Amino acid sequence: MDKLLSQIAEDSGSGGMTEYITHHLVHWKLQLAEGVFWAIHLDSVFFQLLMIVVFLGVFISVARRSTAGVPGRLQCAIEMVVEGVDGLVKGTFHGKSALIGPLAITIFALVFMMNFMDIVPVDLIPGAWAKGHELAGHDPHHAYLRVVATADINTTLGMALCVFLLIQYIGIKHKGVGGFFKEFVTAPFGPAGAPANLLLRLIEEAVRPLSLSLRLFGNMYAGELIFILIAVMTLGASLNELSFWLLGPVQLLAGFVWTVFHILVITLQAFIFMMLTIVYLSMAAEHH
Repeated sequence: MDKLLSQIAEDSGSGGMTEYITHHLVHWKLQLAEGVFWAIHLDSVFFQLLMIVVFLGVFISVARRSTAGVPGRLQCAIEMVVEGVDGLVKGTFHGKSALIGPLAITIFALVFMMNFMDIVPVDLIPGAWAKGHELAGHDPHHAYLRVVATADINTTLGMALCVFLLIQYIGIKHKGVGGFFKEFVTAPFGPAGAPANLLLRLIEEAVRPLSLSLRLFGNMYAGELIFILIAVMTLGASLNELSFWLLGPVQLLAGFVWTVFHILVITLQAFIFMMLTIVYLSMAAEHH
């Protein structure tokens, strides 16, 4: 597998490292028509659906086998997550909705699981994917695969747009259509400041999905890129080369340190996405 990945990197005239990095940053996609808009990133869709299946399987399984006595480790961990998120929702969301608690738990768990794919060794799954292409008689140089769905702006923007639509739904549900749209021209400066109110509200509504999507995407894309750069340190080096023995320990230490730090990052990003969603929905439900 390592030999195959090294060959993929070295066969380009632009240089092994450049081709290696580029290869890891290209999506496996289905091009329906001309233009970027018509490209479906199949790897992002697959791994997002895979995390959904794993999430539902684990949570449903634990819920069905839960006991009132001493819980197992997995049940205990999930109960801690559920109780912690439920407490955050009760302390932040002041409206009435049975949707917010389950939504917050789902967002945190799914975003964390998709982020956690960045901890998987950078060449493990793409390398197996390329090897499978080679065994099937296809060109392994074009066996593109990215496993971190949240490092794809399409994934994070899609989730942010879903949150945006929920904001409008919660606002209309709690205030009615008239009350919801009345705030566009009356808050915060009163009816006399209608033009300024409308401008500020439109900017506020537009910034929310952008901030949600770009924050998560930027952090996960940067984390993925750093793992790739760490892997480049010993790219193509063999055991009898001095560069391997000089850079190998550095690569091992850098990978360990970044992995430990990145576990904090992926957890924090999932928490921030969940908390901002709760805050935005709470703001939509509150009357000025």
